[in-house]
Amino acid sequence: MATYAIGDVQGCARTLLTLLRTLHFDAGKDRLWLAGDLVNRGPDSLTVLRYLYNIKNSVQVVLGNHDLHLLAVASGGASLRDDDTIGDVLNAPDSQELLYWLRQQPLFFKKDHHALVHAGLLPSWDFVMAQALSSEIETLLKSDAHPELLKNMRGGKPPHWSEKLEGWERYRVIINAFTRMRVCDETGGMDFTYKGNCENMPENYSPWFNLPTQRPKNITLICGHWSALGLHIDRNLVSIDSGCIWGGPLTAYCLETQKITQVSNQDQ
Repeated sequence: MATYAIGDVQGCARTLLTLLRTLHFDAGKDRLWLAGDLVNRGPDSLTVLRYLYNIKNSVQVVLGNHDLHLLAVASGGASLRDDDTIGDVLNAPDSQELLYWLRQQPLFFKKDHHALVHAGLLPSWDFVMAQALSSEIETLLKSDAHPELLKNMRGGKPPHWSEKLEGWERYRVIINAFTRMRVCDETGGMDFTYKGNCENMPENYSPWFNLPTQRPKNITLICGHWSALGLHIDRNLVSIDSGCIWGGPLTAYCLETQKITQVSNQDQ
């Protein structure tokens, strides 16, 4: 048995299936961890969702910002953007089944000595808090209140986390940290405008994972989202969005062996 964490697929179905063949992935005994952004921008989001849904008992997903955008459009809380490629999902005969399954997925997942998130964790959050905050959003996503949540999640304010936050502001900070964050200032305030690499980062900002953290060192956090960062491995962090949608490879990380496997983009 092996567990493979895979970075942002974003509708690149052919590349995903090529990577799984390269890994000799067996849904009967192996597990997949998907670091969010299953859909959008790539050519075949529907095939990605159908494949993962068909092997859902072997799959662990955390939601990314593009997944939430799909759910928001489907629920009437957002409009399609010019660069969206999710029409195939929205118009599919099994759309409701797939979207319902997607809506059941968490923003954060932890098992034993590994944890999974799309973008990151704020420096003040340990894994216990991250699990509790993820559960708040999961409860709403699974409920009849999900259209209102998805309608009100947008925007970058407030940029700071506080336990005193309530309502949509609270939920917005939680969702932004889990699904959109790349850099923070020294106070832990999130900035969503910078999407480049670490070398050209604005003064007074740092990668979220370089700030003092409450995360224990014996648990490896796996994430994606930051394509300009590329594959980045640190002591207890593995960032695996290697920019497949931009022509880079799709990356898999084996939890048991720490081996990295990559295949080139097959969808362009």
